[in-house]
Amino acid sequence: MYIQDLQNTINILATPGKGILAADESAATIGKRFAAVGVESTEKTRAEYRELLMATPNINEFIAGVILFDETLHQKTSHGILFPDFLKKQNILAGIKVDKGLVSLPFTQEEQTTQGLDGLAERMQDYKNKGASFAKWRAVYAISANTPSTAAIRANAEGLACYAAICQAAGIVPIVEPEILIDGEHTLEQCEEVSEKVFHAVFHSLFKHHVKLEYMVLKPSMIISGKKCAKQATPEQVAKATLAVLRRTVPAAVRTINFLSGGQSPEQATANLNAMHTLQTQLPWNLSYSYARALQDYPLKIWQGNTKNTSAAQKAFYERAKLNSLASLGKYNPSMEKETSLA
Repeated sequence: MYIQDLQNTINILATPGKGILAADESAATIGKRFAAVGVESTEKTRAEYRELLMATPNINEFIAGVILFDETLHQKTSHGILFPDFLKKQNILAGIKVDKGLVSLPFTQEEQTTQGLDGLAERMQDYKNKGASFAKWRAVYAISANTPSTAAIRANAEGLACYAAICQAAGIVPIVEPEILIDGEHTLEQCEEVSEKVFHAVFHSLFKHHVKLEYMVLKPSMIISGKKCAKQATPEQVAKATLAVLRRTVPAAVRTINFLSGGQSPEQATANLNAMHTLQTQLPWNLSYSYARALQDYPLKIWQGNTKNTSAAQKAFYERAKLNSLASLGKYNPSMEKETSLA
C-alpha cells in the first residue's frame, strides 16, 4: 500500500477550515441545473463553468480538494492546462467520482445500489496517473415505512467497503458517501434511527475489508427532517442528532467527516454545520463540508453562461466557501449573510 501517498492526501483534506468542492455532477445532472438557468449543456459550457469555479481567486483558502467527473479530469482550461494540473498549481487536490451510478436492487421496493466495481482497480491506476489523489463513491438510502431494507443496507455497505479497499491499495484516499435522501415526510427521529443502522453497517464492512480508517473521508448526510415533514428541525436539533449518531457509529480513527448538503439550501447547510461546532467543541474528528449545490447555487444563477458575469459569479462562490469555512470552525453567524452580496 502507498501509505505515504495516503498520509499526504488525508493531511491536506483534513485541514481545519477547509472543505471539498463536489463538482462531479454527471452530464445528465449538470444538464438539468444548466437548463434551470437557461444554459445549454455541452462539453464546452461544462468546462467553462467548472473552470470558473476552480479559477476563483484565492479559493484555496477554503477548498482543499475538488471532486471531478471523469469528463472534467480529461479536459483542459481555456489556457490549455489539464484541470488536475491547474488545481495542483493552486495547492488544491484533484479527486474523481469513480462509481458508475445507481441500479435497481432486485426484490426490494424500488431501492438502489451502486455499480462500478468491475475494472475499478485498473481504472484507479489510470486516475492516479492522471493526477487524482482521492476518489468518491456514493450509495443512497430512501426513508419510508419499509425502507431502507436490510438487503439495501448490507449491499450498499459492501459496495462502499470494496471500493474503499481498492482505493487505498492504489494509494488513493476514498471518500465513503452513504447518503440518506432528504426526500419524503420522515421526521428527524426517523432519520436518526435509519442513519445509525446505515453507519454501523458501513463501518462493519470497512473493518471486514481491512480499510484503514485514518486514510478515508466519511461524507455522510446530516440527520435532518424530510423535505415534506411538517416539523422541520432547527440547526441545534440537527446538530444534536447528528453528533449523537456519529459518536455511536464513527471511530475516532477517522480523521475528517465532510458532510454533503443533500438538498439543503446554502444557508441551511452552513448553519447546520456551524451548530455542530458550537454545540460541542471537543470532537474526535474534523467536521467540515463537501458541498455541491450549497456552494454552487448562487454562482450558477449569477453566471448564466455569460462570460461577463464570471467575476461576479466567482465572488459569490468565494463568499459562500468562506462562510462554510467559518462554519467548519464554529465561527459563522447568520448575520454574516447580510454582509455579503449574496443576501
